[in-house]
Amino acid sequence: MAVRLYIYDEKQCSPKKCTGRRLVRFNQAQEIKSLRRIPSGSIVLTPWAEKSISREDSARAAARGLVALDLSWRNIDNIPRDLRGVRERSLPFLVAANPVNWGRPFKLTCAEALATALYIMGFKEQAHQTMSKFNWGEELFRVNREPLELYSNAKTSAEVVAIQSEFLSDDPSE
Repeated sequence: MAVRLYIYDEKQCSPKKCTGRRLVRFNQAQEIKSLRRIPSGSIVLTPWAEKSISREDSARAAARGLVALDLSWRNIDNIPRDLRGVRERSLPFLVAANPVNWGRPFKLTCAEALATALYIMGFKEQAHQTMSKFNWGEELFRVNREPLELYSNAKTSAEVVAIQSEFLSDDPSE
């Protein structure tokens, strides 16, 4: 079963580089014109969510959908912090593979965010399909291979956060 993907697009990025618009153009995601139109009960990826995406979100995502907010990182503070009727989730530590932010932690495009969330929840085939529209798409899975596999094997948000903590550890012996 495929997860319905949604994009809330603030139209703040270059139309030629916008991964969210490309997903909409190729009918892999549906655009949402207003924050009020985010499907009730869906999972919305936000950087301020208290819980990380994990396998425990799979059933809800399959039933209600997964939403990415497409806006400039500079304007992230303009989005309301309490989106009513949805489950907000953050992504764990991952690095971008897109040409603009390659190798930068947490600077994923909308397509990368949706694909990694799908992968972590166990929808690996759909994750790869989501990135297939980008010539650099498979690079996302290559550069994040180890953490994505570990995150996708975790059953709960707490386990994902524990794995993330290991990746962010300052201990050089690890």
